[in-house]
Parts: sequence; structure tokens; C-alpha cells
Amino acid sequence: MKTIEMEASEIEMNIMPRIGDDAPDFEAITTHGNIKFSEFAESKWVVLFSHPADFTPVCTTELSGFAERKQEFEALNTKLIGLSIDSIHSHLAWVNNVREKTGIYLDFPIIADLDMNVAKLYGMLQPNESETAAVRAVFFIDPYLKIRLIMYYPLNVGRNMDEILRVLEGLQVSDKHKVALPLNWKKGDKVIVPPPKTLEEMEDRIQDTSCEKVDFYLARKDLQLD
Repeated sequence: MKTIEMEASEIEMNIMPRIGDDAPDFEAITTHGNIKFSEFAESKWVVLFSHPADFTPVCTTELSGFAERKQEFEALNTKLIGLSIDSIHSHLAWVNNVREKTGIYLDFPIIADLDMNVAKLYGMLQPNESETAAVRAVFFIDPYLKIRLIMYYPLNVGRNMDEILRVLEGLQVSDKHKVALPLNWKKGDKVIVPPPKTLEEMEDRIQDTSCEKVDFYLARKDLQLD
């Protein structure tokens, strides 16, 4: 039988921020020095991602992937920040090792979360997967410090960098143009026009010839992107 103390501990371990929540603020030691997250963000988008451990094969491929495509994130006004439950000394040694062995420099900040405070704050510790290693979480945080999208991967499956960039760009396009995005949307594809909300809007949509209609509630149009 579980004790009250055990249940309280499990609740603390499983705090799960949700889409639309304010991103929890924190202070942490990183490979770029001490940071306060809200100040680090500087009114930009932030992709915050965790990995289980330094000097592990899948994590090395993933963080190398983030580093190799850092300019694409920067072009989308987005900062990268990683995290694992390792010491700052481990992070520095790993970054140097990856650069020596592959030529790839992990030059974005990586949080040294030995006390697991940030991992707990963001629900990155999931006891049925591991109580001591963060799962492969990805948080998309907008310039207003709102969590807009969350991805979770298990310890043994790497992430897809194309998908991470696709949904980041999709969120920004949707915000800017007030549209929705269909299945498998990518830049240049038609977008979905918001459905009508009144009978008058429905009649206008039925008569509208400027968009491609399946029916009045499902209409697509081309979008001129910068």
C-alpha cells in the first residue's frame, strides 16, 4: 500500500505543464553560465529540450542535430536550450568530446540539472520510464512565455528534427495569419481558413470563390509567406 508520503512524492515528480500554461521560470547553471529563464528568452521563441544523459549515443545524435540546424532556428527567431541531469563538468567534457570526434559544436546552453529541479518543474521525470533520467521532452515556448506545444519521446527513440522545425514554423504562421494548418502541412502548402461562426458568415463562405472549398466548413487557401 502506498503511503501518503509516497503519493505526495509521486505528485511532485509528475508535475506536467500543459499547452497554454505559463512556462515555469527558473534559475540554473548552464554551459553559458548562470541564467534566469525569463531573461534568457528575451521575447523570442524558445525550444527547451531534455536528454537522458551525456556521453550516450542517441543523445549525441540528437544534440548534434540541434547544433547543425541552429541557424534554421535562429531564422525563426528561436533560441535553443538543452537539459540533462548531469553536472556542468560532464556537459563541458561531452561538448568538447563531440566537437573533437565529429566537428559539431554544441554551442547552445545546456542546463546542468543535478538537483532535478528544472526536470521536475517541467514534468521531464516520468517514473515509469526512469526516476533519474529525463525523458526526451521538447517544449515550444512563445515570446509571451506561454507553452504552445509539447513533445515527449521515450529514452530509446530519437526525435525528428524536421518535425520540430515544421511545427515551430507552423505555430508562427498560424499566429501571424490567423489560420489553421492541415495534416502534414509544410511551408508553401495551402492553409485552412477558419470556419464560419454565424449563418451570415456561412452564406458568405458558400459564395466565396477565392478559396478552395471541400464544403463551407473546410476551405483552403494559398498563403504568401515572407
